[in-house]
Amino acid sequence: MNFLLQQHSTQSCQICQRLPCTLRMRLQGRQASVLPVRAACQGSEAPSNGTAHLTRRQLGLAQTVLLATAALTVRPQIAQAAGLPVEERKMICDADCQAKLESLQMVTTSSGLKYKDIVTGKGPEPPVGYQVVANYVAMTPQGKIFDSSLDRGSPYDFRVGSGQVIPGLDEGIRGMQPGGVRRLYIPGNLAFPKGVASAAGRPRVPPSSAVVFDVQLVYVPGLEADE
Repeated sequence: MNFLLQQHSTQSCQICQRLPCTLRMRLQGRQASVLPVRAACQGSEAPSNGTAHLTRRQLGLAQTVLLATAALTVRPQIAQAAGLPVEERKMICDADCQAKLESLQMVTTSSGLKYKDIVTGKGPEPPVGYQVVANYVAMTPQGKIFDSSLDRGSPYDFRVGSGQVIPGLDEGIRGMQPGGVRRLYIPGNLAFPKGVASAAGRPRVPPSSAVVFDVQLVYVPGLEADE
């Protein structure tokens, strides 16, 4: 985010330098930290009465600068006001979990799917045709999140073996037990054949590229473990 803000600030100043001094001074009053124009308004360009005529195009350009700046800064301000790190994301596998992944056994299936069981659950495994309720965090191999049920605040449910999810997830959740956590290393042929479009703050996933899923099986409706 810091890099983006610095890049935007540079572009904003370049735009600002093309505006009349009066407009730059008005921008300075609203966004002084982003548009350092005090020095630029010195000398012969400065108007004597501060009421230079502004065209619609110049006003529109100024509005664009201010809106773009607000879009870049409002999210970090909200996070900081809440006392949270700007880039904090909810994860199934936290830092401690990541540290022990290397020591866990990797299992490879005949389809090419690979997985590691991080937490072993308890109870019945989901048979084909049954609904499952699960949390997941979907990432690129570089660890960049592109989808997450945790961000939406509720787990995801689907029917095993019905094709409602990508083949790698459909296969990978089989053999899990409620409460279990598993990391799936899904090859491209079992992932998204059409890819996943990028969104704000989320990376693009190219067609048929490998992805990584952290999955937590919450429960299997109708097959709850006996208490």
